[in-house]
Amino acid sequence: MSPAAVAITLAGIYGAMIGSFLNVCVYRLPRDESVVRPRSRCPGCGAPIAWYDNLPVLSWLILRGRCRRCGTSISVQYPVIELLVGLVWAAAVWREGLSLETLSAGLFVTLLIGIFLTDLRHMVIPDEFSLGGLAAGLVLAGVLGRRALGVAVVGAALGYGVLWLAAVAGKWWAGRDAMGGGDLKMMAMVGAFLGWRGVLLTVFLGSLIGTLVYLPALLRRERHREVPFGVFLALGAVTALLAGNAILRWYARVLWHA
Repeated sequence: MSPAAVAITLAGIYGAMIGSFLNVCVYRLPRDESVVRPRSRCPGCGAPIAWYDNLPVLSWLILRGRCRRCGTSISVQYPVIELLVGLVWAAAVWREGLSLETLSAGLFVTLLIGIFLTDLRHMVIPDEFSLGGLAAGLVLAGVLGRRALGVAVVGAALGYGVLWLAAVAGKWWAGRDAMGGGDLKMMAMVGAFLGWRGVLLTVFLGSLIGTLVYLPALLRRERHREVPFGVFLALGAVTALLAGNAILRWYARVLWHA
């Protein structure tokens, strides 16, 4: 096995372990519970889960998705998220090698997955994801140098500011709060990782996806229907990370030839 293959494999295993912890965060943070104590327990009988029954993906497959003691079904979300986050980290190493950019991309997408799930299920974006991610993004940018830190700071400020203006406009149009504070803090985090260009692209793509999904409700003039906007912003941010430069180059060519 080549050194590159070993690095990718280890990154996938490490990512799956992070995914296991992310599952705990997604379940507990919206309930204001500690992510450290108590240990993971069976949702049916409440028995603590032994370490050998808590191995990412493998334990769920071996136990066929059930508690060893009482047989209660364990959601398929757990191995899916573990596998997904493992693939994210493996792909980051495959794409960027062992670098600070790899760490940044892996952490950023992991946070976005957490935001996607909590906003979809509970209509809330925990500060641990948004503000914690903002701090991490600024620290990583600072390690890269003063210029990178400046880009991150401007991106964070713009991310918060754009969503704040949208929230003010939305409240005027709908007559009530149209956007939660979690969305604003999330976009500050996105700006710290992607810079101002990534912010604008994320907001555009997130708004586009959200509009397409909720178009039937908009046509029925259901102004007061709550929308988990963080879900669509997360999808837009992942797209901006993976294909942002290509999209911006394509758009520039379209404008040039218009």
